[in-house]
Amino acid sequence: MYVQYGDACLSLQQVYEWGRNFLNGVSSVTDSPRPSQAHRVVTTEVIAAVEAIVKENRSVTVHEIAAQLDKSHGSAHHIVHDVLQFHKVFARWVPRQLTAELKERRVDAYRELLKRFEAEGDGFLGRIVTGDETWVHYHQLETKKARMEWSHTSSPKQKKFRTQPSAGKVMLTLFWD
Repeated sequence: MYVQYGDACLSLQQVYEWGRNFLNGVSSVTDSPRPSQAHRVVTTEVIAAVEAIVKENRSVTVHEIAAQLDKSHGSAHHIVHDVLQFHKVFARWVPRQLTAELKERRVDAYRELLKRFEAEGDGFLGRIVTGDETWVHYHQLETKKARMEWSHTSSPKQKKFRTQPSAGKVMLTLFWD
């Protein structure tokens, strides 16, 4: 049997156990329910309640869902993952949200620099000294787990902007040519 079935073959101990079961009158090879085995309660009302909880708070955990509905963790997990097909995703960090006006101002500045380069050539680039200064905030980062939210596979990617209050800040000044 091992040559034919490989690792999927039953061990000798399992063969003896099945043989004893069949001699004792067991004729089914499927597992029978055990009294201590948890049963999943999946009704349309429970599914709707879970979906409402998730849509109200996308960061809710399966443990919290199970506690709110007084269901087992396994039932809540089954409904969220298998029935509703939600999965946890992270929002993508972007530095800041640019308004249409700010985007237009940047495009205008780039066009002006391009015109000067076309008129003056490489000499224009040699005369540029660039400087920038900004406040660098250091803050308490959220844990990755706290940023996770439930989402469908067809949902658009979420963006999260860095707007957290900082614990402190320092001035960063850079110059280069």
